[in-house]
Amino acid sequence: MSEQQKKMIRRLFDIVLSFILNMSKTRANYWGEFAIDIPLGVVLIFMSLRHHDLGPLAVLLTIGLGVFLFSFFEYFIHRWLFHGSVRIMAEGHHAHHLNPMGYDSMPFFLPAVVLVILTGIFVLLMPMDRAFLLTGTITFGYVTYGLSHFSIHHASFNRPWAKHWSSHHLIHHRHTDSNFGVTTPTWDVLLGTNYAYDRKR
Repeated sequence: MSEQQKKMIRRLFDIVLSFILNMSKTRANYWGEFAIDIPLGVVLIFMSLRHHDLGPLAVLLTIGLGVFLFSFFEYFIHRWLFHGSVRIMAEGHHAHHLNPMGYDSMPFFLPAVVLVILTGIFVLLMPMDRAFLLTGTITFGYVTYGLSHFSIHHASFNRPWAKHWSSHHLIHHRHTDSNFGVTTPTWDVLLGTNYAYDRKR
């Protein structure tokens, strides 16, 4: 490959990357994730329940495992990728911290691609019906996370429990080394990153 061809490939890569980064800041990209992920979750769960030999207990246990796994994925990605050394993710997340009311988000297609790959991994490890149900649950966990995160930054909560729940993430925006969970503080409590504040103050 000639030097000129290498330069053209690098230039094309830079153009595509710049387009994706700019698109990731748009409202259409933000809501585009839901337009893909909700149907993906429905299809996965439908395929699981249509061709399954699972009893009610196995279904409940698989859904419980999906909720558990998603809550850890949410914490892991936020703490060690968004606030870690993966530059493109850390820079994108930093933009959210600079403008919490903005629409900075991952490219709309990326979560769906990751979820499909995850489905393939689970199919290798367990029966297909369980793999589909597990990934379908994780998919709806991600949808719940997205809606929760949007609500925390754009809605006003009146009920004390809702204020307490939303404050967990809002504290993270002032103390970025704590409170990495958005939908739940569980992993922050278990792993020692829950922000300890003086209730009297």
